[in-house]
Amino acid sequence: MVITRTLSAPGGRTLQVYDSGSPDPSALTVFWHHGTPNVGAPPEPLLGWPVRWLGYDRPGYGGSSRLPGRNVAQVARDVAWIAGHLQLDRFAVMGHSGGGPHALACAALLPGQVVAAVSVAGLAPHGAPGLAYFEGMYPGGRAELEAATRGEAALAGVLAGGGYDPEMFTPRDHQALGTSWQWLHSVVGPALEHGPGGMIDDDLAYVRPWGFAPGQIQAPVLLLHGEADRIVPVRHAAWLAAALPRAELHTSPDDGHISILDLGGDALDWLIQGAS
Repeated sequence: MVITRTLSAPGGRTLQVYDSGSPDPSALTVFWHHGTPNVGAPPEPLLGWPVRWLGYDRPGYGGSSRLPGRNVAQVARDVAWIAGHLQLDRFAVMGHSGGGPHALACAALLPGQVVAAVSVAGLAPHGAPGLAYFEGMYPGGRAELEAATRGEAALAGVLAGGGYDPEMFTPRDHQALGTSWQWLHSVVGPALEHGPGGMIDDDLAYVRPWGFAPGQIQAPVLLLHGEADRIVPVRHAAWLAAALPRAELHTSPDDGHISILDLGGDALDWLIQGAS
């Protein structure tokens, strides 16, 4: 059972935190970093693994106060505060899609606490040398992030005129969304119930300086990516694999942005084994 708490954070902000607990006090804690736009509830299809899941709504989503102008590194400050509140000294991090950069931020900026990290279908930094950042993205996603490079007003305009485009997903993604990862539908609506502020701030953060360099990360990192991904092309994972000191890159030829999550159990096994 996942318990939801709303905590009063420094600066008068609120953070909505999710905690699955664990019957085993020695179980590895895995901090989940959600995609855009989702809330931070840990992934229901993976709750059967012997770990303690934590997660939180990034600022502007769900029950967490908005923090305009935040960068990707901000998440590490929030996670450090949550970990201190819960008296946690050691944990792993795992992020999907837009949660990937945020998981990497924790690994880079909390080196004494983060033992390992997983990024599933995660973005690389915008402006990364040698990376054709937008190449291979489906048209709507490319337009959204290109607008983000022009600022908040341009991005808000694109989001206001956009909508759900089924072409962003592969046939295998659609199959996963209807079966094994149907749970994802339940974390989108709550993320946007107070407006698009969290999504806007996420997109702006992705294309601005992250506040850390991937090369800083000394913990082991698993990069899991579908080669058919239309939202975050696999070239992002390949760039990260070359930039990270201790990276393992696992790609799946037929998987897209959602169906790659069917390999999430393998990623958890990797985390558990590496932390033992």
